[in-house]
Amino acid sequence: MANHPWKTDNWFVSQWNYAPEVTKDFKFAKQIKIHDITLRDGEQQTGIIMTMDDKIRIAEALAEAGVHRIEAGMPIVSPSDAAAIKEIARRNLGPQIFAFSRCMKEDVQRAIDTGVNGVVMEIPSSQHMVDLAYKWPMEKAIETSIEATRFARDNGLEVVFFPIDFSRSEMNWVLNLINRVATEGHMDALALVDTFGVVSPHAMQYFVREVKKRINKRLEAHFHQDFGMGVANTIMAAAEGVEVLHTTVLGVGERAGNTPMEETVMGLLTMYGIDVGIDYSKLTSLANLVQKITGVDVPSNKPVVGRQLYQIESGIIASWYKNCGEENATELFPVRANFVGQPPAEVVMGKGSGIDSVKAWLAQLGIEASDDEALKMTAGVKGFSLKNKRLLTEGEFRKIAEDVIGERAAA
Repeated sequence: MANHPWKTDNWFVSQWNYAPEVTKDFKFAKQIKIHDITLRDGEQQTGIIMTMDDKIRIAEALAEAGVHRIEAGMPIVSPSDAAAIKEIARRNLGPQIFAFSRCMKEDVQRAIDTGVNGVVMEIPSSQHMVDLAYKWPMEKAIETSIEATRFARDNGLEVVFFPIDFSRSEMNWVLNLINRVATEGHMDALALVDTFGVVSPHAMQYFVREVKKRINKRLEAHFHQDFGMGVANTIMAAAEGVEVLHTTVLGVGERAGNTPMEETVMGLLTMYGIDVGIDYSKLTSLANLVQKITGVDVPSNKPVVGRQLYQIESGIIASWYKNCGEENATELFPVRANFVGQPPAEVVMGKGSGIDSVKAWLAQLGIEASDDEALKMTAGVKGFSLKNKRLLTEGEFRKIAEDVIGERAAA
């Protein structure tokens, strides 16, 4: 069968994704860039602490994966953070390096001192946040933002406005504010910030379109996962022409985390035909590195990079796998394992296993058994797994086989 966008050697998704009725209004940019924020917003997840060496290792891995931009941290946080950002910038790893700062001249100076290419600058964007969180008079917040953004521009930094809590503001009010700061100060790009993950995918289209009516600058998407909408919202924003996507490895980040890179880039590639140009085979090793450094708990069934995604316990799926073979693996998995850097699919032994699973293991171990004997082993496997509430090891399976057929199962 010839390749189609929905069915290639490496993935098999729904052809409906590519129906003209679905795609006719898409406005994807010619190039979409990934702006990784693992080292800044990712580290804001409770309990995550990265040393300077940790940050450099992750930055190097991000660069190897082909990420376009890295937000290396917030220099004002600590001397260690500033030193890490400076070292990452000094190494010329390939991606553009950004720092994050508040709308204050002192913060911008710290960013300048690190040698970064640009700054993502937090500006106030809701009356309630200015009143309750900043506890500033609104005019002070505006004047400080104008001064800081102008100072960043004058010192050669690319300036991305980051209106915190953008999505809970009154639209015209906040766009008037942004326009004033951009006109009297400076703005190269505007991040559409859903700080608390509270925009629905349907409202995201409205959000982007309303902003584009008033703002003629590059738009960037920065969304959180409080209601699990980050990936959907990021892709919806991209389909409306947003050019830069802020993501973290594994979706680490404040509270419920940020939009996870793995799911976003694979969703774009397979369901929309949008290749952002990264090395997809690095996704799993990158996720494993971040998991090891941060110590975060990663669900074993985490999309794209979960450690058990390509393990087959169910008896019926093991039968399908036997019939399809590795060459037709996308009949059972939407993405081929090695394409995202996962180990090959394997049949594991547990409560859900069937006779085909047992026969597969017997063949691997070079043990001959009749169908009746294999059925008895299957019952033994199910009983062991139920009692111990886990998968079996090879040794435990061999012991069950020995109980059924004796010395023929010995190593």
